[in-house]
Amino acid sequence: MSEQTRSGFRTSAGDQGSQGTAGREEFLAQGGDWSDIVAESAERGDETVVVNFGPSHPSTHGVMRLIMELDGETITSVRPGIGFLHTGIEKNMEYRTWTQGVTFMTRCNYVSNFFNEAVYCLAVEKLLGITDDVPERAQILRVMIMEINRISNHFTGVGAGALELNATSVQEVCLREREICLEFNQAVTGLRMNNAWIRPGGTATDLPEDGLDRLRDLIKRMEDNIPEIDQFFTANPIFRSRTRGVGYLDLTGCMAMGATGPVLRSTGLDWDLRKKQPYSGYQDYDFEVCTADSCDAYGRYLVRLHEMFESIKILKQCLTRLIDTQGAPHMVADKRIAWPAELSIGPDGQGNSNEHIKHIMGESMEALIHHFKIVTEGFKVPAGQVYQTVEAPAGELGCHLVSDGGTRPYRSHLRDPGFIHVQSIPAICEGSLLPDVVASLASLDPVMGGVDR
Repeated sequence: MSEQTRSGFRTSAGDQGSQGTAGREEFLAQGGDWSDIVAESAERGDETVVVNFGPSHPSTHGVMRLIMELDGETITSVRPGIGFLHTGIEKNMEYRTWTQGVTFMTRCNYVSNFFNEAVYCLAVEKLLGITDDVPERAQILRVMIMEINRISNHFTGVGAGALELNATSVQEVCLREREICLEFNQAVTGLRMNNAWIRPGGTATDLPEDGLDRLRDLIKRMEDNIPEIDQFFTANPIFRSRTRGVGYLDLTGCMAMGATGPVLRSTGLDWDLRKKQPYSGYQDYDFEVCTADSCDAYGRYLVRLHEMFESIKILKQCLTRLIDTQGAPHMVADKRIAWPAELSIGPDGQGNSNEHIKHIMGESMEALIHHFKIVTEGFKVPAGQVYQTVEAPAGELGCHLVSDGGTRPYRSHLRDPGFIHVQSIPAICEGSLLPDVVASLASLDPVMGGVDR
């Protein structure tokens, strides 16, 4: 049985599974006066204390628990605990049509949701054999919305990491600019988040009438105000002292842990799937892969900052191409796959256009039957399996799909980069000081919706 000591420590030597990482007895702090705790530790001749960091701690960068053993303020052991946001998204998708699966995918990593939609739709299109049939304008629209999402994701990563280090001004700037991105998303898709806008075969809608003007304004706003983050942070001596040499993970460590994205590129390796394994026409865009050579939290910040400027370069090219392709289709021509409606955004919100309702309700029984069948039953996907990747803001985002020839996935699985990066927490934190855990964890930028999905 456990025994309560006078200092507030609870010994658990008699409980099964209570041994620490080194096979010693664990003492878990349950409260008490510090003088009594010190006296208890002196009697034991052991200064190791087990601290529970999270899951509701404001600096865990998400709903995650870290069980840490401390020798003074030095971390001797850390064990991540995840699963607090688990929703069973991948399993739920087995009971929905291929198009309905987008609605689940967009909710996995809700901060970079468009990348979840894109990787899933690219995988479905591979299974259907229509990758080359997706219209050029749809590919441009996908690149546009993903790069805006990359910027807004980095705003969240940099801003939240700054706030966790008490740099509130940087978070205010990031939230202010992220709001511009979300307002653009709402104007284009009808929703701020969880958009389900990228669909198998293209996109749910084209740009609204003022879409190009909104894109111009967004580009100008980002060009003017992203440098403010640079001015606040990059040369700040406090920020540099809190992040340089902290959370160190070199190229060998990244290879061992499967780390990608800014974590990998902070080691100097220019691995970016947009360049190495292009998709959605990225090979036709002019941009640079951002790297650093410090292998630490500071280098990961620099990579994210510079990537925002490169995303602006890509958005300028998207603007030119969208002007050149005005009026072109944004969904595949095959009506057996294409969503059978042109959604519109009006005073009553988002729904089918009046023209489509008029056609299926008053002009064509065949169109009504087709609309009913493809919306309720869905389209069939040939049997097979596929793995597709995209370069998400946090790193390589992969989607593995298995089809048995039916109208819904037989199996679906996401390789979320945040889930992969969480396993490297012990490698970058053990041996460091307790305050450095905050900076190290923020530099990985895990989003727990994607980790737990």
